[in-house]
Amino acid sequence: MTKDESFYIGYITKTKGLKGELQLFFEFEEYEELDFDVLFLEVNGKMVPFFVSSYKLYENKTGLFYFDDVDHIDKASPLVKKKAYLPLNQKPERDLNEFYYTDLKGFIAIDETLGELGEIIEVNEYPQQFVATVNYQNKEILFPLNEDFIVEIDDEENILTLDLPEGLLDVYLNP
Repeated sequence: MTKDESFYIGYITKTKGLKGELQLFFEFEEYEELDFDVLFLEVNGKMVPFFVSSYKLYENKTGLFYFDDVDHIDKASPLVKKKAYLPLNQKPERDLNEFYYTDLKGFIAIDETLGELGEIIEVNEYPQQFVATVNYQNKEILFPLNEDFIVEIDDEENILTLDLPEGLLDVYLNP
């Protein structure tokens, strides 16, 4: 399986105990709806399958997992910080009227003052907010996606209209 045939759900944060138990932090919103027969971890650029022998999910967006053949902390430790994926065919269906900030990837960002900023090439979720990445004037710039800055989302034309605070982009353009 390749990355294109999968979707990202989170990453391994730490080991627990000596018997190979691993904690997974979920960045996928509806993690409770997922099927965990097998997880794919990105190891050295390859998608490696790990068969789940047991797991327990928690409300704080974490879960504890045991994998087949990972029965000791020495086998579990190298998996810490690895990104976890599931096959695309296991992704839960969404209602048509559901929209997430991550759906803005590929949209054209337009600031009311500066004009077109460019295509949103990435949307990342951080603990406090979502952040979009755009190549603007040959520099990679980041800006927060929140209700204070978003003026309009045109999902038919794939255009995101923003009113970014004055000086926000100066940090990137005038270092």
